[in-house]
Amino acid sequence: MPKKFVVTPWEVSGEIDYEKLIREFGVKPLDDKILTRLEKNAGELHYFLKRRIFFAHTYFDTILDQFEKGNKFYLYTGRAPSGPVHLGHLVPWMFCKWLQDKFDVNLLFQIPDEEKFLFNESLTFDDTKKWAMENILDIIAVGFNPKKTKIFLDTEYAKTMYKHACRISKKITFSTAKSTFGFNDSNNLGEIFYTCMQSVPAFLPTILEGKPTYCLIPCAIDQQPHFFLTNDVAPKLGYPKAATILSRFLPGLQGMHQEGKMSSSVEATTIYATESPQQVRSKIMKYAFSGGRETIEKHRKLGGNPDVDISYQYLTYLLEDSNRLKQVYNDYKSGKLLTGELKEFAAEVINKFLKEHQMKREKAIGMVEKFMLRD
Repeated sequence: MPKKFVVTPWEVSGEIDYEKLIREFGVKPLDDKILTRLEKNAGELHYFLKRRIFFAHTYFDTILDQFEKGNKFYLYTGRAPSGPVHLGHLVPWMFCKWLQDKFDVNLLFQIPDEEKFLFNESLTFDDTKKWAMENILDIIAVGFNPKKTKIFLDTEYAKTMYKHACRISKKITFSTAKSTFGFNDSNNLGEIFYTCMQSVPAFLPTILEGKPTYCLIPCAIDQQPHFFLTNDVAPKLGYPKAATILSRFLPGLQGMHQEGKMSSSVEATTIYATESPQQVRSKIMKYAFSGGRETIEKHRKLGGNPDVDISYQYLTYLLEDSNRLKQVYNDYKSGKLLTGELKEFAAEVINKFLKEHQMKREKAIGMVEKFMLRD
């Protein structure tokens, strides 16, 4: 019997059945009909969409309705600062940049520093501030348009956010919060209130524009419960419902079956955005779960399983060339490509990606204030 998987905003574990998750969360698949419509409006489809890395949504058709009517929408995403940025964090941000470029829209980037302070006993506000400043460099390095992107820390933008969070909190009962997030008597009051702060940026487009303005949130599917509550409250406060476009999780090096998604707190099996080529190659060669056979002879004869091989999985996220990806898949499955060779190629692709990211990150040091939104 398969092990039960867990997906919440604070825990992801087990081997995730995404089809089952769509049903359990009550979201909609990104089907061919909506992808065709998106391609018509954007001019092309990002390879994340073609490969179903982004696979589900809520109200995305409403966003396309608004765009087709000539109405602007905003993007909103975020990063809770508790440690260094890793490859998994970059996935929704890369897609967010693509959306910003294709639709020429504003982006609100939330840094909920209070979330990590509230949910992690060992973190102080000094810690979250330090990690926020580090993480912002990685965010800017993704290439967002500084004229259309505003980054804000919740504790620094609190003068604007807090009164709206209070209005939201007045419409959410403790019973609803408990049933949505599994809270119990041991949760502190800040944890219970926090979801109200995460809802605020979904309403900021309307507040900033002074008229009903829709919001699209690209994020991993574990964050969806927050936005169910956001949309429950939205009509009660006179705001449009927020749309989400949802991604799968980038697994840790040991695979989803072992450790769930990539996590900043598991250093050995996580690839950080600032790591050296030697560190990346060493981790891939040592830890990446293999879909290969026990011996070279068996592998040559029977072939490997790219569908469970982590090196191949990482290529689906970072290798843009779909023809090359297909060749790797077929060569590995046939036994022509060995596990060691696949790992070497994956390390090469990741390091090429990170070299460019790290160069942009260095340049971002002098650009921070261009992006910051403060009260």
